[in-house]
Formats: sequence, C-alpha cells, structure tokens
Amino acid sequence: MAIKNDNSLRDTLEYLYDKYNREEFIEHDPISIPHKFGRQEDIEISGFLAAAIAWGNRKAIVKSANMMLTYLDNKPYDFVLNASDTEIKNLYSFVHRTFNGRDFADFIKSLRHFYLKYGSLGNFFEENYLNTNDMRIVLSKFRTEFMCVEHNDHCDKHISSIDKASACKRLNMYLRWMVRRDDRGVDFGLWKRIPMSSLYIPLDVHSGNTGRELGLLQRTQNDWKAVEELTGSLRKFDASDPVRFDFALFGVGVDKRVND
Repeated sequence: MAIKNDNSLRDTLEYLYDKYNREEFIEHDPISIPHKFGRQEDIEISGFLAAAIAWGNRKAIVKSANMMLTYLDNKPYDFVLNASDTEIKNLYSFVHRTFNGRDFADFIKSLRHFYLKYGSLGNFFEENYLNTNDMRIVLSKFRTEFMCVEHNDHCDKHISSIDKASACKRLNMYLRWMVRRDDRGVDFGLWKRIPMSSLYIPLDVHSGNTGRELGLLQRTQNDWKAVEELTGSLRKFDASDPVRFDFALFGVGVDKRVND
C-alpha cells in the first residue's frame, strides 16, 4: 500500500470510508445487534453489551451478542429495569470467551444503576461531556461510575481503564455508534450533545496495523498514546469527524487489501 503524499492518502481514506460505511457492513458486524431495536434505551443497552464482548472473531461476537439478547428476553431495557434477582442469576450460564455469566449479571446491575440515577447511558455521557469538554475525562468517570456498583473482581477487566493507558477500543467503538451521525445508516447518532470531533478512534489490531502501513501511526504499542496519535493524524483529514475513517482502517485491515 504505497502512499506518496497527503492528497493520495486522503483519496485512499475517502475511498475506503465510502466502501465500508454502508448498510451492507451492518449484517456481519456487532453493530447489527442494536440495529434490531427502535427504542433508544434498547439501542443503548444492546449496543453497550455487544461492544463489551467485541474482541476476536466477528461472527462469534455477533452469535454471543444475540445469545445475550435471548437471555434478556429480547427486551434489554425492560430486563435491566425490572429483572428479579432470580432472573439475573439465570444469566450465570452465559459465557463468551473470558466474559462469563457473573460478569454479565454484574453488567446488568451496573446498567440498572445508570438508568435509575441518570435516566440513560446517553444522559451520563452527554452531561459529563458538557461539564468537561474532554472525552478522556468522561471515559475515566464512566469506568468509576460503572464499577461503583458491587461486582465480582473479574468484571473489572471488561471495562477498559484510560487511567491505566488502555486504548479503550470497545468504549470508543460504542461512542462512535452512539454519537456519529450521517446519512449512511450505520452509526446511530443518538447522543447529539456530544460533537463528533470529540471522539477517539477505536484502535485494535486491524486499525493499528493499517494506520502504520498508511503512515498515520508510528507508535508500536496499541495503547492510549497510540489512540491519540492516530486520531490526531485523522483529524488532519476531517477535524469535525475524524473517527469516520474507522471504517477505512478497520475494513481494509480485515480484507487485507485496498482495491478489489
């Protein structure tokens, strides 16, 4: 993938963005899970749970996320608010790789805390962003709030800590889903009080490797410093919506090619 100059790189990014930011992308991606719903609360909750287990093979992620919905009677918001202790314990039999049933149950309890205290996940993120104008601070506050509910220690590993320099890939991906808005029909754009310019790239192996190949990222570790470097590079091409190029970096990383 030889890129000679910024104009060539811009053309490549735009080509790949257009190629992957399409409704056809939805079916085989974890974002297909929240697309099953029309109510904002169901979208927020199902999207958060799908994002929480989004590492590894995409087909396996989607299968496990659909199983999560089955456990929740395909009514995520109703389950979060109203499930009995017995119904929550029934979640213990779920497993997706290292995310086990007790983690699932504790996630439901923490989500209940957010909806009872803030009204929604969106309200928490929007209000904290408006108070700080810094998504890095919001990510830190979110983890603190999520973990303030009693939970098993194993659960800690499933909410990344920006304070420990994690890339926070799954949280950044979830924020992209909820905040980004365009006419393509992939991302939801529900949280309109957060500007798209404030988002950070959901850095993973695919997007990191592609970013390095394109000369957008020099750092070799996939940590928060790499997230800031790559997002900064992408802001040069679209300051108002840098993470739209996540489609380009992730897509070509999966396909292992630029052109068909």
